Amino acid sequence: MSERQKEIRRRRKRRANYTAMKSKLSKADAPTKEKYIKKLRKMTPGADDLVKLWELK
Repeated sequence: MSERQKEIRRRRKRRANYTAMKSKLSKADAPTKEKYIKKLRKMTPGADDLVKLWELK
């Protein structure tokens, strides 16, 4: 598998994780939200933008 295909696979997986996380965050309580925000920050360098976009803080 080429590096390009690997990167595309990683991006698609990351996007699927974002979608799942966003739906879980809408139902979560405050401590759980903090846990998901930490996971989101580990996943991507643009996590702060997503936190603002999703209005988590």
